[in-house]
Amino acid sequence: MIKMILQGMIVGIANIIPGVSGGTMMVAMGLYDKLIHSITHLKSEFKSSMKLLLPIFFGAALAIVILSRLFEFLLQNYPIPTNFAFCGLIVGSLPFILKKVKGSNPVKSSNWIPLLIFFAIVVGMAVIGEDSGSAQRLQVDLLQFLVLLFVGIIAAATMVIPGVSGSMMLMLLGYYETILSYVNQTVDAITSFDIPAFINCCMVMIPFGVGVVFGIFAIAKLIEWILMRWETSAYYAIIGLITASPVAILLKTDWSQSSIMMIVIGLISFIAGWFVASKLGDE
Repeated sequence: MIKMILQGMIVGIANIIPGVSGGTMMVAMGLYDKLIHSITHLKSEFKSSMKLLLPIFFGAALAIVILSRLFEFLLQNYPIPTNFAFCGLIVGSLPFILKKVKGSNPVKSSNWIPLLIFFAIVVGMAVIGEDSGSAQRLQVDLLQFLVLLFVGIIAAATMVIPGVSGSMMLMLLGYYETILSYVNQTVDAITSFDIPAFINCCMVMIPFGVGVVFGIFAIAKLIEWILMRWETSAYYAIIGLITASPVAILLKTDWSQSSIMMIVIGLISFIAGWFVASKLGDE
């Protein structure tokens, strides 16, 4: 139980960081197939599914609530070692995913073409994407409610796909810092018992949260369907997404603070991230 909560926290942390994929972290820890199965068979296998989903989702939510402010601070003040640490987590996932395609022919067109296509998609997103921008306060009307619902669906769908960063998609949609700010405002409102502020935050977080839940369940069924029909090609596409993620992160990193010492610390952070991924992954 404790290990699953910790694994869920790693997934939650990954979903906070632009360029880092929560789905990749699921792959790294051997959770991905089991989690997709539990989501898509929730009704028919309710008890066993909830036994896995509850600690994972609890850990993810706990990490997002507790650590969103910390990682906002780290990315603003120590972007190089922070991003290197998450590159290490991603690289640590590769041995697990490579086992999925062991024995296959990598030069087969149905394998290397999806790998290259999805590698290019992630790097292209990093190149053309803008920074998260400044947080903005939202006046929620019916149109904004529908927009937040749509943003939640897109974010959740991309969070589930290994190698694709839901938070990077939020950046591309211009909602990353806004949602992160409202998460922190919600925590502040709860801890200070500020009811009006809490209600205001709920007007944003509820439609976004509903979109997230819908997106997770909808995309999980699609992924399961794809894996049942084109498993090897799908995993090569995932490898392309995973290998592109560190490139995307480094492209988005603020290098203005770079120095020899900062690079050394970054390399140590990379090794630490790789170590964590290898220990939390299933053999």
